[in-house]
Amino acid sequence: MENEEIQKMRLKRLIEELKRKEGRGTELISLYIPPRKRMSEVINYLRQEYATAENIKSDQTRKHVKDALTKVMERLKYYQSSPENGLVVFCGAIPQNGPGTEKMEIYVIEPPEPININLYRCDDHFHTEYLEDTLKEKDVYGLISIDINEAAIGLLEGSRLKILSTHTSGIPGKHRAGGQSARRFERLREMAIHQYFDRIARHVNEEFLSDEVFKRLRGIIIGGPGFTKHEFVEESDLDYRIREKIIGFIDTNYSGEEGLREIITKGEELLKHAKYQQEKKLVDEFLNNLAKKHDMVLYGFNDIKRYLYDGIIDKILINDDINYYYIKIKCKICEHEEEIIVKESEKIKLEYRLPPCKKCGGETEIIEEKHIIDYLDEASKLSGFKLYIITADTEHGRILSQFGGIVAILRYSLRY
Repeated sequence: MENEEIQKMRLKRLIEELKRKEGRGTELISLYIPPRKRMSEVINYLRQEYATAENIKSDQTRKHVKDALTKVMERLKYYQSSPENGLVVFCGAIPQNGPGTEKMEIYVIEPPEPININLYRCDDHFHTEYLEDTLKEKDVYGLISIDINEAAIGLLEGSRLKILSTHTSGIPGKHRAGGQSARRFERLREMAIHQYFDRIARHVNEEFLSDEVFKRLRGIIIGGPGFTKHEFVEESDLDYRIREKIIGFIDTNYSGEEGLREIITKGEELLKHAKYQQEKKLVDEFLNNLAKKHDMVLYGFNDIKRYLYDGIIDKILINDDINYYYIKIKCKICEHEEEIIVKESEKIKLEYRLPPCKKCGGETEIIEEKHIIDYLDEASKLSGFKLYIITADTEHGRILSQFGGIVAILRYSLRY
């Protein structure tokens, strides 16, 4: 089965490309078909829309909409019913270089998660928002870091820590002030603690019980120094549904935002299924090898590519924001082939002006072009290494960026 993360990355890149496309007027069609819907029903509906399109005043818009509908219907005839996750179709006349240069483009996508929406829309852009929802992490963990002075509430979505809110308590320290009696002071302090706990509980209830979060909430972990975290759960107005989701408590040295990060670090067992921990383990493995057995790792595109098909590579870790392309060019005269890896910005320049053949100096042409992750994915099937996508905007992703955004862990030493 195809690597799920790679499949999602491809879809993410396609969505970004679709969002950049604009039509002239309401000419671009977005069609969402729910799972296992009879395609004959969908086509009949589109025929009605085709007839309605006759009422469009602009000759150009009317022609483009009708042409797009025809193209969509022709493509849907290959299906008896929509796939188990549904089907998404984008189609329309996209200007290539100003008015009069429109080119009809169609994209048929089987989403990674079921799309339970039936939608047909004509607009000046493609409606990708429902498709983007399928890329959201299915499982999230709620994190609460609390002590008597401050608290923070966060979500661990895949490998991203999202800080939802931070709070201070305003509770006075354990000493008498202004001549108050010790008993009265302590009673006022206890009231302030109870109000603080209830205030944090309200925020937790609001954040974690929202429809967007609760349906994906796999568990809640509460951390902080001392016993305050347990007292918070026992004494506050936490909703019973929140209490049922608590999977553990973590003793931390810090509270607040720093405490949330400490929960992730120390809660490895509780978070063992979280993407964050899985990615962190991989980067830690690379760093440990780099420190102790530096001949068991490689980093940077050029060094890794040199050993790509030698069977020496066990794992490749690559950041998800890498925007490099693999390009193969061929000489039109002597047919000599050359492989190049370039950034996206360099790729655009390269398409306008290809380098001459290194062998005979003749004119060259591009015969193969693919994103670097697609190239590595294909190579992994031939060489047997595992390809892992690391989230770039995380602590471990930023560490990987210092090594060019791509590293390899080897099966055996380069000195073997």
